[in-house]
This record gives sequence, structure tokens and C-alpha cells, in this order.
Amino acid sequence: MSEFANVMLLAGDAVIYFAVLSTLLRFRHRLGLGPFFCALGVMHFLETYLASILYVDLPFGIITSPGSTVLFTGKLMMLLLLYMREDAKVVRQPIYGLLIGNVLLFALAFVMRHHFVVDLAQGRAADFGFLDEMGSLMVWGTAVLYFDCLLIIILYEQSRAWLGDRLYARVTLVSALVMSFDQFAFFAGLHVLTGAGWPVLIGGWIAKMGAVALYSVMVWAYLRYWEPSADRRHVPHLADVFETLTYRERYEDLLARTGVDALTGALDRGFLESRGREAIEQATAQDRPISLLLVDVDHFKDFNDRFGHAAGDVALKRICRNIGAAIRSNDLLFRFGGEEFVVIAEGISPEQALALGERIRRRIAADVDNNTGSVTVSIGIASRAHDAPDYDAVFAVADRRLYEAKAAGRNCTVGERSASSTEAPVRLIQAG
Repeated sequence: MSEFANVMLLAGDAVIYFAVLSTLLRFRHRLGLGPFFCALGVMHFLETYLASILYVDLPFGIITSPGSTVLFTGKLMMLLLLYMREDAKVVRQPIYGLLIGNVLLFALAFVMRHHFVVDLAQGRAADFGFLDEMGSLMVWGTAVLYFDCLLIIILYEQSRAWLGDRLYARVTLVSALVMSFDQFAFFAGLHVLTGAGWPVLIGGWIAKMGAVALYSVMVWAYLRYWEPSADRRHVPHLADVFETLTYRERYEDLLARTGVDALTGALDRGFLESRGREAIEQATAQDRPISLLLVDVDHFKDFNDRFGHAAGDVALKRICRNIGAAIRSNDLLFRFGGEEFVVIAEGISPEQALALGERIRRRIAADVDNNTGSVTVSIGIASRAHDAPDYDAVFAVADRRLYEAKAAGRNCTVGERSASSTEAPVRLIQAG
């Protein structure tokens, strides 16, 4: 009878645990994630302590610990839920915090054992052996948790290909797989440190599978009825294993590629309106030099009429590659539309921008295709502060100078001399 009572008590523990932590998660936008992370951290000590010392009987001779069955399984399920509502960049924060805190606990306990102590009560003294055991288990458990989280995130993303949008099945399957791995990994450390036997391994695994089924129902209910829509914000990428190994990063990368021109690989016109404008506005605010080069392929319509649009596409790719090879690594290259490209070069003077434009023009003219020959470009250049105060005005000046280049016979660059020059502010650099 007591075995079935223990089952009910474990289920009650799990419901209470999930109810409190899911409430903190649900109100994270009002309270912040701090309360959720702190509660998770406090439970980490309790789950490790219970997993090392407290075991209960369940039906069919199963032996398990509430710390492992309820609290650790619940923690991993909560981290999966956090990932589903935020992202891997958020999930790693409590894991790193727990790992650093556990190592710190272990290190400080080692130092503190060398203190000269005063006995305040008969028979009461710090049990450093217990702290050593607990510290070792907590460090080991957190290291295992790190890999658990990587696995559960990767498998959850991959499970869409297996199970589609069947949320409960996906959560149950991936959680069962990861908790199986965790049970064997944590038991290895538990066996070394406490001498736990095989019944603990087998009984703990069976109990965890039951906990996974219960927690999966609660996760499904939370997502279905309490927080049905995600509120995910874009965060700049940081390079670490969580970003490298999760499918979420691939999703973010796919989104980023929507700003890339499919034919040439240059950034597209939409990105010019956002990133290009932002670059010039920031340079204006900080009073830094920046130049815009507008590059247009000469007689491109005639080229298409003569050789066909497929050859025209090949020519545009070659032109884009040549521009990319001529500019600096930190310059921005955009395809403005059709046969027009834009380069935004920060930190260069008008003379340097003129030299950059000429380098682009010469490189493109020198690239001769055996079937279609060479193509040429005309380039108009404008610089912030020297020519215009903002993005729209800079672009308008560059556009006007591009027409001047075309009027001058094409295959040339039009830009500005230094303001201190006594000559006319605009010069033409002819081909040849």
C-alpha cells in the first residue's frame, strides 16, 4: 500500500514543482527571468542531496529517489519549455550559472576545511566529507545537464521531421531519450561516489519514464492553454557550442539570408535601406567619413539582347565577384537592382573613395570572358559631409554623378576632390 502512496506523492511533488516554476516562467516579462533561474538553482541543491541519500519504494520492486525522478526530470523539462518559449541563448544562462556555482562551492569547501574553528556546541561540526561528496555530485550532475540540454534541444528540433506538429509526442519522445542518457551518466558518478547499486539505475530509469509522461502532459497543457504563442526576440549571436549545435541558429541564419540577393550573393536592396542607411546615419552622428559608390553596368540591355539573359546573369555574378575582390573586407556591397550595385565604404576620404571606385572599374574591365568579351561600368561617388549630410542626399549626389559618368562616355568614375583643392570639386577618370 505504501508503494502506491509513494507514487501519488511523487506525482503530487511533480505537479507542485511544475505549477510554481511554470508560473514564474509565464510571468517572466513582468518579473524577469531572475526569479525563475533562482528557484531552479535552489532546487538543484535539493535534487542532488535527495538523489544521493533518499530513496523510496514503488510498485513492482522499483526503487527511486524523488530528487532524481521529480526534481531533475522536472528541471530538464522546464529548460526545454524555456527553450521553446525563448531560445538556446537563454537556456545556457542557468546551466553556466549552476556549473560555476557548483565549482565555486567545491573550491571554497576545500579552502574552508583549513580554517581554525571554534566549537560552539557539543557534537556539532562541519561535515566536510559530506560537502566534498555533494560538491562532486553537483559538479558532475551539472556537467551531465549541459549535454542533456544540448541533446534535448537538437532532438526537439529534429523531431519535427519525424512527428510533425504533434507536440506531446515530440516532447515525450525526446525527453525519454535524453532522460535515458542522463540516468546512465548520472548513475556512473553516483556509483563512484556513494556506491549505489544496479537497482538504483534500473528503478530510477523506470520512474523517470513515468515522470516524463506526466511532465509532458503538463508542458503540453501549458503551451496549449496558458501560453499558446511564443514571444521570441532576436538577440545578437554569440559564438559558443549552444549556437553551433542547435537548429535554432540554422533558423536564424536562414532568416538572415533573406537579405541576400539570390543571383549574385550581394546584400539586397532591402538591406541597403536598413543597413546602408544605418551605417551612414551612425557615421553622421559620430562625424566619421563614409562614402557611397553607385556602380552601373554599361550597355547591359544591349549585352542581354546580344548574348541572352543567361549570359547576362553570368556577367552579373562575375561583376559582383570582382567588386567584392576590389573592396575592403569591412565594406558593404549591395545589389541595388538590375545591373546596379552599391558599395558603402566607411572611414575613407573622398580621394580614397575615388581610388576605390577606379580599382573596381579597372578590375571589371580587365575580366574578359572568352564567349562574351569584357563589360565595363560607370561609377558615381559621394561622401558624407563633403557632399551631403544624410543617406538620401548622399545617394542623390552619387546618382547624379553616375549620370555624369555616363554622359562623359561611360567606363569612367566620377567623384570629389578634397575640399581644400583649388581645382573643380569633381573630376572624371576616363578608361584606358
